[in-house]
Order: sequence, then C-alpha cells, then structure tokens
Amino acid sequence: MMPQERQEQEIPRVSMTDEEIEAANLKTPPLLNSNIKLMEYTPEWAAAFTEEARRMSDGLGALPHRIEHTGSTSVPGLPAKPVIDILLIVPDSADESAYVPSLSPLGYTLAVREPDWYEHRVLRKPDLAPSAESANLHVLSTGCPEIQRMTLFRDWLRAHTNDRDLYARTKRDLAQRTWTYMQHYADAKSEVIADILERAMRTEPPSAPGSS
Repeated sequence: MMPQERQEQEIPRVSMTDEEIEAANLKTPPLLNSNIKLMEYTPEWAAAFTEEARRMSDGLGALPHRIEHTGSTSVPGLPAKPVIDILLIVPDSADESAYVPSLSPLGYTLAVREPDWYEHRVLRKPDLAPSAESANLHVLSTGCPEIQRMTLFRDWLRAHTNDRDLYARTKRDLAQRTWTYMQHYADAKSEVIADILERAMRTEPPSAPGSS
C-alpha cells in the first residue's frame, strides 16, 4: 500500500473534441473511422494482467507504487476490446522521469499527457499477450479521486449482475456505430458509467482516494 500523500480536488471528465484528443496525444492519434470489435470475456486477460504487473513491479523497483487491473477486461462476463487497461499509482504522475525510463525496456511508450486532468498519463504497449492486442497503462498520483472512481466501478460491476448487463448492452450498442477516434467511443459511455457510479456511491462507503 502506498502512503496517502494528498487529496486532490475532483475534476469532472468531459467529452473531448477532436482538437483536444490531438493535443493530448504526443503523436498523431490513430484514426479509427470504423466500429468497435468486442470480444467475449476470457480469464486469459486476468492472467495477462497478473504477469504484466509482476514485470512492472520488478522494473519500478524502489519507487512507491500500486498497480490495478481496470476497465472491462477486469470484469468477468463483460465483453471488451482485447486491450488490458492497467492503472499505475505513483507519488507524482507528472514526474515522468520517475517511471517512464523503468517501463520503456518493457515495451511501454508514453502516448498521452493530460496536465489539466490530474496530470494523467497513458503509456501503451503493443502485443501484450496472445489474448491481448495491447495494454493501456494509465498513470495517476496518490490521492487522485479518479483512482477510487475507477476501482469502485470495477468492483461494483464484478458484484452486481444487473449493472454489469446494462453496461454490456451499452457497450455492444455503441460498438456498432462508427467512431473517428477510440476516445469518442469511450466518451459515449460516460452517461451510463455516471449512472452506475451514482448507485455504487450511494451503497458503498467512500474510501480515501488512492488507498486500498
């Protein structure tokens, strides 16, 4: 467990324009211009995460950190893109020199920098495992409210069939549409995610952001 260093003010996530997506990406973001291909859940995704988390912990060494499996591949029963979403929590996500050089030898490349949204960073790794095309590594700082939001959503869906099925139906419906960027598809899920999180937060007592 990492020590609680600070608690940041909550910053709502809003849908991004094409210009904002292009500005956040360090290279030209890949155009999708198609629908989304979802796969049925496989336990191989959890196994791929576990092995990758071990490699990352070894590489990060003495840097205080916590690693979580998030996103749809972390919820048994949910359809998902074969992309493993990983959350890395470090003392300061803006300090890229503290973690990027340690992760580069594992195949990770810094792809997204969002200084105005919790200093969020995304690193990407292709060809993660036979069951997963790639990994998206989200980096946030200890105390960031988004940490609780991401893990609460995951844990709620794991335990509540009705909301898991609702989210699955929403994903399948949206996946049939054509999207310019993958981020647009992610943003389109925001309303149902907010509804599910509202129910979860009414039921689950809040914990300190960044704690486990």
